[in-house]
Amino acid sequence: MTNEINVHFNISYYQKSLLTWYQKYGRHNLPWQGDFSPYHVWLSEIMLQQTQVKTVIPYFLKFIEVFPDIITLANEQQDKVMQYWAGLGYYARARNLHKAAQIMRDFHQGKLPHDVDTLMALPGIGRSTAHAILSIAFSKPTPILDGNVKRVFARLFQLGVHPNDKSMERYLWQLANKLMPIENTQAYTQVQMDFGAALCTRTRPKCIQCPLNDMCLAYNNQVVKNYPVKKPQKVKPVRSKRFYLYCYQDELLLIKKPNKGIWGGLYVLPDEDLYLGEYTHMLCQDQRHIFTHFELNYDIKVHAVNEKTCINHQGIWVHKNAIKQYALPAPLARHLIISDQKGYDEC
Repeated sequence: MTNEINVHFNISYYQKSLLTWYQKYGRHNLPWQGDFSPYHVWLSEIMLQQTQVKTVIPYFLKFIEVFPDIITLANEQQDKVMQYWAGLGYYARARNLHKAAQIMRDFHQGKLPHDVDTLMALPGIGRSTAHAILSIAFSKPTPILDGNVKRVFARLFQLGVHPNDKSMERYLWQLANKLMPIENTQAYTQVQMDFGAALCTRTRPKCIQCPLNDMCLAYNNQVVKNYPVKKPQKVKPVRSKRFYLYCYQDELLLIKKPNKGIWGGLYVLPDEDLYLGEYTHMLCQDQRHIFTHFELNYDIKVHAVNEKTCINHQGIWVHKNAIKQYALPAPLARHLIISDQKGYDEC
């Protein structure tokens, strides 16, 4: 694998083409843009990991309303942080965000570090995220390498190895460094994200509208659909689980999950039969939720109890009207809120 860009590839033309496209078509009014506050940039980058912009915006706006700065975030209890993250998924991001804020409060005067090694030492910040923060918030020429950038490079240079292959990833970082301009780092980093999201999309890329199509090898060889090369698909394992909705009048039992693992730090329904109360009905059956590494099939069985029982130190009884004050995973929250609206009549 060569470490050099083709001699005919015009880096200056590439940079200018992208930046010109960004000025005309890029996103300039996202809520974390404007003054490019380091806190807002960091928060947005964490929220945007594995999540689309349109999904992130309302969460971001509510989050900064409740936690306007790093110190406020660091001083809050984790439960409240998780409450305002609930529904956004990948909950380790929220736990790491909170931990990182506390480290910045205690060791960095409540401010975001502006060197790559110190940033990457914080929980939840990898190389590409650290580079994005530095280039956008601190105007440093540090390139990113997210999924959008990998896809563009794979097509532009017609790279025949999956982008996540270790040797290919090293090569992609070399490309990203060579193509990174010294100036206009905020705009260039933003266009790297916007370009892949708007034009060089995973399916049905808009190649005719692309300002780089004259230099894109995959386009000129009419093989865009073949790039990036696909990684062999693994069949996701399927797990099954039953949740138990224990009701006492207008209250229900919630259990707080440990910080590690799926839904760590969130409140959930018990997933083991605690032999409380009388079975009344199934709240839902044959439900499915897809995680990154497996699929979960689940149902929810309702039991009415005659008295509140303390199961353990993690079990709490919550009034139905207070459910939204607790950080619950989206699928469980959806069922409980719908049932709340119906009044838990059968409990």
